[in-house]
Amino acid sequence: MSLCEPRSVLTQSPGLPKSAEGDPVFPEPWMAEAFALTVHLHERGLFAWSEWAGALATEVHRPGRAEDGSDYFECWVAALSALLVRLGVMHEADIARLQASWQRAAEATPHGQPIELANDPERQGC
Repeated sequence: MSLCEPRSVLTQSPGLPKSAEGDPVFPEPWMAEAFALTVHLHERGLFAWSEWAGALATEVHRPGRAEDGSDYFECWVAALSALLVRLGVMHEADIARLQASWQRAAEATPHGQPIELANDPERQGC
């Protein structure tokens, strides 16, 4: 990101791991993808920053969440899923089916190869 580019308010999320330069850091690729998807949807006007902040806060403070923040991106995905359902963009059942498809794809993908939905044995030919 150049100094001329404005930072999205989403990069200022409390608890978001950051580099020494203040940029988001992601331990796993899926975390970066969840972040990017959220930023994209926000920038396209699907939801306001306050809506996102509320959804994420609800998940982060849900009973049973890790006090050390180690499940921050699990909270992130749960918040995004809940927000998409609440806004009528997706149905909960569709999200569950998509999660199951990604899980099957991960299990069917050879070690070291990228996980893609096309690797889900039940989606072959789709």
